[in-house]
Amino acid sequence: MAEEFPFEMSPMYEGERIRKDDLYVELAGPKSKGFELVRSADMSEVEDGKVTLIGPDLKDMEEGSTYPFAMIYRIAGEGVEPDIESIVERRNHDFQNYIQGYMHLNQRYDIWVRISKAAVEKGLESLKQIAEATMMMFKNELPFIEKIEATYITDLAEVEKELEEAKKVYEARDARTRDLHDEDVDTFYGCTLCQSFAPTNVCVVTPDRVSLCGAINWFDGRAAAKVDPEGPQFPIEKGEVIDEIGGEYSGVNEAAVRLSGGMYDRIKLHSFFEYPHTSCGCFEVVGFYMPEVDGIGWVDRDFKGTAPNGLPFSTMAGQTGGGRQVVGFLGIGINYFRSPKFLQADGGWKKVVWMPKALKDKVSDSIPESIAVATEEDATDIESLKKFLIEKKHPVVETWTAEEEEEEKKEEAAPAAAPAEGAAPPSGIPTVAPMQMPSMTVSGGSGGGLKIVLSNAKITVDKIIVKKKE
Repeated sequence: MAEEFPFEMSPMYEGERIRKDDLYVELAGPKSKGFELVRSADMSEVEDGKVTLIGPDLKDMEEGSTYPFAMIYRIAGEGVEPDIESIVERRNHDFQNYIQGYMHLNQRYDIWVRISKAAVEKGLESLKQIAEATMMMFKNELPFIEKIEATYITDLAEVEKELEEAKKVYEARDARTRDLHDEDVDTFYGCTLCQSFAPTNVCVVTPDRVSLCGAINWFDGRAAAKVDPEGPQFPIEKGEVIDEIGGEYSGVNEAAVRLSGGMYDRIKLHSFFEYPHTSCGCFEVVGFYMPEVDGIGWVDRDFKGTAPNGLPFSTMAGQTGGGRQVVGFLGIGINYFRSPKFLQADGGWKKVVWMPKALKDKVSDSIPESIAVATEEDATDIESLKKFLIEKKHPVVETWTAEEEEEEKKEEAAPAAAPAEGAAPPSGIPTVAPMQMPSMTVSGGSGGGLKIVLSNAKITVDKIIVKKKE
């Protein structure tokens, strides 16, 4: 059937990026609205292969423009049940990235699609062609789907209407894990769907930690591993508890080595600073540490401004993503804010000092009443954030006083001296675990050589001259 389509479909196109110069149209993403949703149904309720398009089709769209975009699939089959809806939904990202000239990013209500000029020139003229190809791959790869139909929407009013209903479905899915916790199970689940864009990402889904994309919880992972044992979701035996508070387990560490190709060998699921979870790029929210206030801020994709550290979401996402373990930045799924183990190794909400108002409103029921979290209405830079935290008596302010007193004691006890190698970092900056980074050795003859270690650095160098000291 692939010969019927004016584009190639292959895993080799996963990770293909469509840049501005080759962009024909953009669908959903940061400049518009969209979502993807899968719903299960009875066999009699699904017309296999049917595609309904509401709104302008691709051939009617203006080149270089952005349009809203929703994709709704209804699936049926003997093995189809509501528990697997989110798993099939997440595979939309997988299969659509097999299409040459078509880029799909993120999930749920954060989808972002780009179609290239080259694909249109080769004959892609309708979103129905994309829908038909995607449904074909669903049925080929997931044989428990016996029937599937699709509704694609590019009309803004209709997208907004259906989005409200979709959010109710997402919320109901998320609520299922709230009474189940990490200590209640022996098995976690891993997911490699994002590895086409983030090759070393190690996504671990537990009862207390939803996937970074927010689309897969522990029940979803269990259902996916059951119906598709060779698929991208799979069991991870928890193993021995190494650090109960930080959320470190021997089985997760073993999986980290395997899934990251040896790049990482330790992960603490509930820590921001010490061996944090890797961040893929599909995460819903990115956290950032501000040493000036010894606190953590959070920003989501919908926030268009800059955080108190002077950076927008896009810049911090670029610094954080790619499947890296970055101390000082962390990607998470929104539902992790509701976890009782939310960053418990670092004090949880006691360490959170800022987030956009819209995001804060979403998770307000999880924020302790005793903790005042600033928004863009309260603070737009570090100085105004400090003022807010002092005024509201935020718990982090107590750490400032303790650190100042400790520093004064040190100054009285000994004269200033250069810090020894391996010494603790300056006051106000948490001690963090060393990151595994490649080292580069430059030979200097028989004298032993010069060793340069690059750690978490972005460096532009026009020329390096290494001279042997006479």
